[in-house]
Amino acid sequence: MIKLYKKYEEIINYLIVGFLTTLISMVTYYLFSKVIHINYLIANILSWIFAVLFAFVANKFLVFKSKNKDFKKVLKEAFDFFIARILSLIIDLFLMWLLVSIIKIDDMIAKLIVQFVIIVLNYIFSKLFIFKK
Repeated sequence: MIKLYKKYEEIINYLIVGFLTTLISMVTYYLFSKVIHINYLIANILSWIFAVLFAFVANKFLVFKSKNKDFKKVLKEAFDFFIARILSLIIDLFLMWLLVSIIKIDDMIAKLIVQFVIIVLNYIFSKLFIFKK
């Protein structure tokens, strides 16, 4: 079991962090959209901010185990991470708009569906462009 974990450690850790990031995104989205009654697209952006802040730290240290300690390199990682996440936010917002406003799916269900797409995209962006070994 440990051998199997070591073999797939990065992907397993990414899935765990992705689950936690999705949970943060879903809970904050719910609070903003259902409790505070903010427009679903604005609530989506606000939930994205919370999720991305958590995701950067978790991905840097737990998933991709970036060893960069030099301030400029960490700043570059953070900048690249947030740029990639802005790209995925644009895709996220488009898919939410499509599912909620055009296809008429409940916004919480749409948010969950979209999160799965975003998890895959964010892994690809992080693995290939941000936390390169």
